[in-house]
Amino acid sequence: MFSFSMPELILILVIALVVFGPGKLPEIGKALGRSLQEFKRATNEMKDESQKNELKKPEETK
Repeated sequence: MFSFSMPELILILVIALVVFGPGKLPEIGKALGRSLQEFKRATNEMKDESQKNELKKPEETK
């Protein structure tokens, strides 16, 4: 996906610390983690549902 080096990650974390403050960072991280988890769950459900629908389709005859 993305490849960040250690100095880039540190710079991003420092900027986030300055912008949001030390009290809000854990809350933001938790919210981001929950959002990613929910997105992953929804995409997996859609994938499973589409696979089930393909299996249920009757085979077309020519």
